[in-house]
Amino acid sequence: MQSFDDARPSASAHDRAHNYAPDCAPEEWEIRTSLAALYRLVAHFRMTDMIDTHISARLPGETPTFLINRYGILFHEMCASDLVKIDHLGQVIDARAKTDPERFRVNAAGFTIHSAVHMARPDLHFVVHTHTCAGIAVAAQEHGLLPISQHALKFYEKLGYHDYEGIALDLGERERLVRDLGPHKAMILRNHGLLAGGASAAQAFHEIYFLERACQAQVQAMSGGAKLIIPPEEVCRRTAAQFQRDDSDEIKDTAWRAALRLIDDPASDYRC
Repeated sequence: MQSFDDARPSASAHDRAHNYAPDCAPEEWEIRTSLAALYRLVAHFRMTDMIDTHISARLPGETPTFLINRYGILFHEMCASDLVKIDHLGQVIDARAKTDPERFRVNAAGFTIHSAVHMARPDLHFVVHTHTCAGIAVAAQEHGLLPISQHALKFYEKLGYHDYEGIALDLGERERLVRDLGPHKAMILRNHGLLAGGASAAQAFHEIYFLERACQAQVQAMSGGAKLIIPPEEVCRRTAAQFQRDDSDEIKDTAWRAALRLIDDPASDYRC
């Protein structure tokens, strides 16, 4: 039986990317390749929900524009050319859609959460939203993320919470999402899932990876039924501060370069 990590797009996926490659500046193409890699890494670590959830990236320029996945493409087969350019309302402005609108369709409703973050937080160029089992489980627990693991302590007093309001179709919810995120880079969407962002794909990946692992550890620890150990408050705060040390960005970049080797497959190149 083929494993998820061994799954590869069909040969037509490469042709699809080659035939519909966008005409864009080198800076945009670099963002496209980073975003496509982020999609594939999220798939590699089993943080997908079929064609639902999204990862987005803000493009440079005075007018806010963004990249998001072409609806219907699975995360593990994402290519740089599959990403569609949209405006802050999630409306397609990709030039390729003029001749083939169906091929470059996006789930505009899925961008409601992302647009709120991107428009309010220009420092978060990449935004990841997931619906993992562990993330949803912790999002459904009244106490939220507990400081019971080193992974969780990264987010001690640095994590937002947003109450569930139904499927994110109401643009009015964006103001409340931004308020609840505050100055943080990560947030738990109650009864829904996880959200994380970063100035780069490497930083966004680091945030969502640690948050997901913290949730996994919590679910497993609680399932054992034993009393949990909570470190003293001063230890929690010191550990959170240690994650913010000066070389943290260098560590994230190093981890990102290492992670890219996990998806380096000439037979299915995300950079096309």
